[in-house]
Amino acid sequence: MTSTSVGDTGPTRARNAEQTSADILSAARARFAADGFERTTLRAVAADVGIDPALVIRYFGSKKDLFAAAAHVTLDFPDLRGVRPDMLAEVLLPRFFAVWEGQSTFLALLRSAMTSESAAATMRAVFITQVAPALSVVTPDEPARRIGMVGSFIIGLATARYVLATPGIAEAGHAEITRWAGPVIEHLLTGPAPDDQADEITTRPR
Repeated sequence: MTSTSVGDTGPTRARNAEQTSADILSAARARFAADGFERTTLRAVAADVGIDPALVIRYFGSKKDLFAAAAHVTLDFPDLRGVRPDMLAEVLLPRFFAVWEGQSTFLALLRSAMTSESAAATMRAVFITQVAPALSVVTPDEPARRIGMVGSFIIGLATARYVLATPGIAEAGHAEITRWAGPVIEHLLTGPAPDDQADEITTRPR
């Protein structure tokens, strides 16, 4: 006769909360990177971990919340106040390269942001909470405009390099991209603001 332990749970393996959360995040990052936001399901993530889908909901709530946690980005900018304007790109771009090339969910986030409001909100949150505060200390005026322009340039650079594989950008090394991007970032953050009057279109009477 075979005895069965009272605590035996059959094929279900015991796991602690911290490990379960880490396993879910790891599986979610892989799924989102491979399938994108729209095609990834909580059921698929749960199957990859070997748990019930209800546990994914218990730990992270909705797919939107799971995506936000899986795609969490820490740029870890230094204090830029002591950085010369012509050196800003050399300080900033390595942080972006590390995220772009070191996190499996970045491409999923970038692609999904074009069609998914959840992904777009996640990317905006990174910009608002990390990028904007770091850059605001070096802007002499018009911080919202300057930082918004730099953000647009950076996102465009990432899209051209990693999504579109644009020739001239996709194969360029980090140092070369930094040399080309440096003057642009310097001007947008610290250069003279454009004359507002120059934006007005004067129609010459016929």
